[in-house]
Amino acid sequence: MPPRPGLLVDNTLRLAAEGYGWLPNLRRREGTQTVQTRLLGQRAVGLCGPEAARFFYDEAHIRRHGAIPGPVQDTLFGRRAVHTLDGADHRHRKAIFTSLLTPDAITTLQRYAGTAWDETVDRWPSWQPVVLFDEVSRVLARAVCQWVGVPLAEPDVATVAADMVALVDGFGTLGPRHWRARQTRGRRERWLAELVEQVRQGRRAVDAGSAFDVIARYRDADGEPLDPRLAAVEILNLVRPTVAVCWFVSFAAHALHRWPELRARLRSGSADYVTAFGHEVRRFYPFAPFVAGHAVRDLAWQDVPIPAGSMVLLDLYGQNHLPELWPDPYVFDPERFLGREIGAFELVPQGGGDPRTGHRCPGETTTVALLATLSARLADLDYQVPEQDLGISLRRVPTRPRSGFVLVRG
Repeated sequence: MPPRPGLLVDNTLRLAAEGYGWLPNLRRREGTQTVQTRLLGQRAVGLCGPEAARFFYDEAHIRRHGAIPGPVQDTLFGRRAVHTLDGADHRHRKAIFTSLLTPDAITTLQRYAGTAWDETVDRWPSWQPVVLFDEVSRVLARAVCQWVGVPLAEPDVATVAADMVALVDGFGTLGPRHWRARQTRGRRERWLAELVEQVRQGRRAVDAGSAFDVIARYRDADGEPLDPRLAAVEILNLVRPTVAVCWFVSFAAHALHRWPELRARLRSGSADYVTAFGHEVRRFYPFAPFVAGHAVRDLAWQDVPIPAGSMVLLDLYGQNHLPELWPDPYVFDPERFLGREIGAFELVPQGGGDPRTGHRCPGETTTVALLATLSARLADLDYQVPEQDLGISLRRVPTRPRSGFVLVRG
């Protein structure tokens, strides 16, 4: 018999204490892939596995509107962002991103990132330590602002990069990182909203067809333009996640340090292996712990009742380490992705399903491409890794190597 809602223990504090391990640990203690709990005072059901992901991303079952907590909107996504919509409104707004993130456009962004990396590395002084996480964030900020059409002077690159990192770094906490992210979001939204107004009024020119131009001139299903602040939110939803690839590049460096034999494979230039390496980085290392939605009606999954309106959690970190799906899940093995077609609901570091119509991140292909570009360059680089704290805490969300991965160019 399922527990009565009033008897479910609220796990909010335990989530804060356990981070990425909270939902997998809860499932392990219960001995099942589907668990009932309470979170933020609400009844919640945690799911895991490809079929659970398929169930979760079916809009007849789960809606995202109202499910993303205010603190996450105020830091990571922005209020009224595409991530908060459902149904036709979501598909119409999301078409902005899918129309912009074409293969040719992603190739252009890769080229900008590769050039920015090469120029940055050339400026590193020999035998002086640099923090890879910070350096890559600046590389990506420079590249994506050029690609989007956001005017960015060279002296401002470091500040913009640090602000984009702050937006991501603050979503998983209510401490100082969160409050810094909220302040950063307000400042950057105001900056971009003013630029949008200038473009609309003809006081500033941007390249026709650029991402900035498309978003500034976008009209919703009712034919209305986005208000300047909301347009700024969606511009940030191109810039911020691109800069956030610095997390994955730092993890890639961590993997190459732990398993140095992989560098030769990356240096070989095999596109398939470079892509497989990137997939394994995204599977093995943690980024988002889970995603949440609300049940649109009374449902059940694996004989567990899910009352209408209750919170439903899909365990991303747990699914990426399921032994039934990934044999030896805590072994880093890029070859598991060679010659394998990845199902839409299997590898879910950035959500599951069809990115064109569902809530899977439309920028996932961009992430994979940028990670391949920069991982290959990292493997080609002659550098040393000095003594440092390379620990990765699963309690910190989002986590990263504590040192940011310090290296010294030879």
